[in-house]
Amino acid sequence: MIAVTAALSGSAAVRASVVLVHGAANSASVWAYWQRELAARAFASYAIDLRGHGASDRVDLPRISMEDYADDVVTLMREFAEPPILIGWSMGGLAAMLAAEAAPALAFVGLAPSTPALDRDATVPLREGVFGIEEYGITHFDPDAEQPAMFDLDREERAIALASRSQESRYARDERAAGVVVRDINCPALIVTSTADTQWPRSRYDGMHLSVDHMSVDGGSHWGLVLNRRVLADLVPRVTAWIDRLAAAE
Repeated sequence: MIAVTAALSGSAAVRASVVLVHGAANSASVWAYWQRELAARAFASYAIDLRGHGASDRVDLPRISMEDYADDVVTLMREFAEPPILIGWSMGGLAAMLAAEAAPALAFVGLAPSTPALDRDATVPLREGVFGIEEYGITHFDPDAEQPAMFDLDREERAIALASRSQESRYARDERAAGVVVRDINCPALIVTSTADTQWPRSRYDGMHLSVDHMSVDGGSHWGLVLNRRVLADLVPRVTAWIDRLAAAE
């Protein structure tokens, strides 16, 4: 079973459904603030726990692939009467791109997503195994202590980040290093980066073969794109305005 956390709009008229895809070694709870902001703007959102993460069923995680994660997203997408909007963060952004290539989506928004490739490097070995968020610079699991990778998060935000942690597939991470091929995502696309995110700066997307719009925010860490409430107060309205412009152009 794949778990999904729904946040429904209080408005009688829902503007669109949004599927939220978390990053590596975490789970759907990282979207708590995004879901609140989207609901306030009449969007219904559905945060997925990819297989082996969060409340979803345990699986043989050491061998799970990026295609497996994309299949989870596509399965959820097919439950909607109309194509949903896909928003993915970090690894989840790449899983969402794969899903948008496989099934109709209204739009794609990547929050500093792992980058797609046109070809896979066959010399990169694909190893089986698991790892945790410490591989991404998390030094301890105490929300009261400073966390270099979450320099912009307050205690409440750090607590959510740390509580969301999950084991992750080494195989899927090696696939990303080798290059996960995405030819065309078949819908309007937006990539969001932060000026303070040294892991995934704007320059990583220079020369990317997919046609995308770009948006930048100031001062947020990689984690801050999903959990820094000060950043989200600016970012979410800008993202929903971008979505509104798509609807107006139809």
